[in-house]
Amino acid sequence: MSPTVARVLHACVPLMVLGAIALELVTAITQGPGVAGTMSERLTRLFSYFTIDSNLLVGATSAALAVTPNRDGRIFRVLRLDGLLCIVVTGIVYHSVLSGNLELSPAGAVSNFLLHSSVPVVAVVVWLLAGPRPRVDPATRWWSVALPLAWIVYTFTRGSIVGWYPYPFLDVAQVGLPRSLANTAVVAVIFLVLARAVELLERRLRPAPAPEPT
Repeated sequence: MSPTVARVLHACVPLMVLGAIALELVTAITQGPGVAGTMSERLTRLFSYFTIDSNLLVGATSAALAVTPNRDGRIFRVLRLDGLLCIVVTGIVYHSVLSGNLELSPAGAVSNFLLHSSVPVVAVVVWLLAGPRPRVDPATRWWSVALPLAWIVYTFTRGSIVGWYPYPFLDVAQVGLPRSLANTAVVAVIFLVLARAVELLERRLRPAPAPEPT
């Protein structure tokens, strides 16, 4: 696949993410603070969801690749792998644990479908087709744990202060600290298994994108 085609494919991901986040923001603004109490708290909660953060990360790295399909660098490798893994975890956790637990408005249903279904699938397909790869080595794989770990620390620290957690299976008040930590550990294991799978799969896939013809 040529870099030109790769640019087009990568650009699809941030466009979908922007559309979904825009819908979420419009919904939050039009509905007001709600149970959050204040608008600032509602927006803080919105951007505290792993779903939102993973979509923003995969959207940002895909946007960078839409400009430079062969983009590389130690930090970018980690961010790109994080974006890919986190969005896959988002899709897996939502469809296995959370799907059907919320009543959604029409706009909410659209953004929900984009955030939890469309973006994860498209991001993976684009990676399979356009890469960039090879990019994953053991150091990149292990450093990719840093951002999810930071999110976990943030979530439990903030939750202990304000009494709100983004997901029921992490809510210490509802399920207790031992179970919430166990649930977090399960997700962490899924993340690490996926990271290793990407590293192994890269060895079997062709390098991408291909150089521009001269």
